[in-house]
Amino acid sequence: MDPSYTDSLTPPLDDCEVHGHKKAGASYGYTKVLGYHPLLATRADTGEILHARMRKGSANTARGANRFVEELIARVRSCGATGGIVVRVDSGFWSNKTIATLGRLGVRFTMTVRSNVAINAAIAGIAEDAWTDIDYTDNGGAAQVAECAYKGLRLVVRRTRLAETAQSALFPTWRHHSFLTNLAAGTVAVDRFHRHHTVVELAIRDLKDNAGLDHVPSGVFAANGAWLACAVLAHNLIRWTAALGDLVPDDHTYTVGRTHRIRHVAMPARLVNRAGTLTLRAPARWPWKAEFTIALEHLRALQPATG
Repeated sequence: MDPSYTDSLTPPLDDCEVHGHKKAGASYGYTKVLGYHPLLATRADTGEILHARMRKGSANTARGANRFVEELIARVRSCGATGGIVVRVDSGFWSNKTIATLGRLGVRFTMTVRSNVAINAAIAGIAEDAWTDIDYTDNGGAAQVAECAYKGLRLVVRRTRLAETAQSALFPTWRHHSFLTNLAAGTVAVDRFHRHHTVVELAIRDLKDNAGLDHVPSGVFAANGAWLACAVLAHNLIRWTAALGDLVPDDHTYTVGRTHRIRHVAMPARLVNRAGTLTLRAPARWPWKAEFTIALEHLRALQPATG
């Protein structure tokens, strides 16, 4: 449960909205928004985007998922990751083909599954005394986890029930959330690990709000794919600068890209050339002067890689 390299995969962004009738590949999907549905993979502990691929707006949730996984793992390995890799994926990636690919590549995973007749039957076969209470709900409701076997894998199930309120009458029975995994950790631990995949939503938010993917401008599909790549680079440059410049909070909380962009990128300063010496002139009372100076010193002290 503590691999040296952990990725969190997600299916498409909710939407990548566009406007106009001449956007190649743009269409209305299940979100009822005109746009595209890219695929995106992030590194869970840093928020870096590891791989992204543009897709047309009407693409099925699972379209290109298996190829995307193959490309992602190949990219991560080529970048020097030699430890174990764990991917956490939503139900859009659920297929026997993707599971087989992950197994062939030696990757561990947690994979959300959709409810169907077979899944519901497997859940119904779990004994009542097999359920374990977990601290999951904040409103006084109940939450429990259990597991069973499903096609040679572990099917971990979390069930929740609302507290006794007026709204709970709408959901009087248990609601189930299930995922498949080949991890060896205990049921409670692996459920907690899988739930953490939601941090990918923070990266999506940053990519849209602070790296320019809230709107793609071109009418050419390939050009919008290039725009996505540029947005990914901008997002990652902010993350790398924050990490190398020691701008990450001491408690390692997820700091949004907007903070770094306002404080350390879009700073009220200008670069001047005085007798061949470049000087950055900024306000004397700029509130983030100290941390910017420290970050700049750390970045200047970096040594280029050799070999």
